[in-house]
Amino acid sequence: MTVGVTPCLSLAIERLTQTGSDNFAIWVLNAPLSSAYGFHHCAWPHSLTRKWLAWQEMFSLQSQLHLPVTHSDLKTVSEDAVGTSGGESSTHGYGGRLMQDFGIELWQWLFSDSIRNSFAQSRGMAHGQNQPLRLRLDLRDPDLIPLPWEIMQPEAGKQSISLNQKLLFSRTTSDVDPLSPVERANALKILLVLGENQDVRGRRKTLLQLENEADVLREVLNLQNVAPPSDSLATPVAATVETLLQPTTAQLIEALETQDYNIFFFAGHGIPAPDGGLLFLAENQTLNGTELAQVLVRTRVTLAVFNACWGAQPDCREQRAIPRSSLAEVLVHYGVPAVLAMRDSIADAEALSFIEAFTSAIASRHAIDSAVAIARQQLLMLYKFNQPAWTLPILYMHPEFEGELIQPLEPSITELPTILPSNFTGNRFCAFLQPIDANNPTTATSVRGGLMRIGRKSDNDLAITEKWVSQNHAKIFCREVGGPGDEPSCFYLEDDSRFGTFVYSQEGWQKVHHQEIRLYSGVHLKFGSLQGQTWEFAIEVEPG
Repeated sequence: MTVGVTPCLSLAIERLTQTGSDNFAIWVLNAPLSSAYGFHHCAWPHSLTRKWLAWQEMFSLQSQLHLPVTHSDLKTVSEDAVGTSGGESSTHGYGGRLMQDFGIELWQWLFSDSIRNSFAQSRGMAHGQNQPLRLRLDLRDPDLIPLPWEIMQPEAGKQSISLNQKLLFSRTTSDVDPLSPVERANALKILLVLGENQDVRGRRKTLLQLENEADVLREVLNLQNVAPPSDSLATPVAATVETLLQPTTAQLIEALETQDYNIFFFAGHGIPAPDGGLLFLAENQTLNGTELAQVLVRTRVTLAVFNACWGAQPDCREQRAIPRSSLAEVLVHYGVPAVLAMRDSIADAEALSFIEAFTSAIASRHAIDSAVAIARQQLLMLYKFNQPAWTLPILYMHPEFEGELIQPLEPSITELPTILPSNFTGNRFCAFLQPIDANNPTTATSVRGGLMRIGRKSDNDLAITEKWVSQNHAKIFCREVGGPGDEPSCFYLEDDSRFGTFVYSQEGWQKVHHQEIRLYSGVHLKFGSLQGQTWEFAIEVEPG
């Protein structure tokens, strides 16, 4: 079992014989249980290749189609890839069906026979420990890397694998140099590199909103840095951002070597190339992945993020992918713990939305793979399921890396005694939630024993049956803080829901999603939707 708190299941896929064969082996590299190790081999079906061709024709901006397996009798007509439903022929409907059908068939191909059993056992163990399951996929055949494995879903109506907070998905590679010890930091230290903002290839010129991207990142991190006022919605994490605008290679290396950064963030243009892609730093200044890996490993950067097109895409020759040629693969191969890059071209607005959600989640102490899932959900909500935006970010993690960038807060939930000592002379604190709608007969619910669980399931301390409330939506708990003369206890809300919790402050209703916030007496809350019941959190003090 992978060392760490979160159970991890790692799978590998490799072509069985020489290039051109349609037979593949799938086996378990790492599992939380010895009984979960398994092996399976199967053929790559024509139907998957047809759906992949249809995907490329609809969603990819690359002119050359990629084929993982060549079939002599293969048709490339898009309509052969998905069935019709009620005569619907619109692009919107076709794109949604293609996305879903392709994701389901990828899932069924990967999780079959013994691999399905391995997955079920591993997920069951994680569920029993009340932990998510980390699932890592090692694609050892380069022709499988361009495919959007992130869209896999078990069946219609089920969540895609890369959107699921209980199933943290990433790619990996076992062909790696050993990982240097990674120390979890107490602050974010980011080097933001804004590369060449003109991409001239033939007659095509694209201008990126690089300055806007930098402003968004700074704004998000500044919100985390500010000391929380009485209506604060976030636990602050110290963060610093240093910016390099179109540096030379020497300037980039000097910046990395003179400061202690844990995140390297590149925004600009990139293209696939045999040595790990090619990044455009400035006019006549380029850097490939092999060159960049040396300095990132040497300077102990934990996470490298690339808002550059095709950073997770291998270079291709004659419809065949070149082994270990993508930027993300090369960096992880040389020992960078985590790399986040784009599988295809991404629009500026999509990139900015992802950056904002991702950096906010990282600053809120989420693990890297968890933060990617949260940011991916944001893209899906903004740009819809049938558009490829949410499928573009690809996360690679070193097999020895557990995904923790920021030191998590130590759990210190205090069980408040129900019977105080006879000689207790301090103040007694009683916290509770009560509906503020006079027409609602629900009575106030106390935070008993220092903990209240809220959700739609009946076994929660406060069961709310509204449809937008998650089964296990949130927790309110008490944490002892400070010393003599300080407040003896503080109350916090931890959101773990699908749609978030809304908190009313001076700026109006604000959404808290997968975050921990401090609660103050008199604050108003809504769970899951602004249409829901309004609740008031209150703390009463009884003199000792």
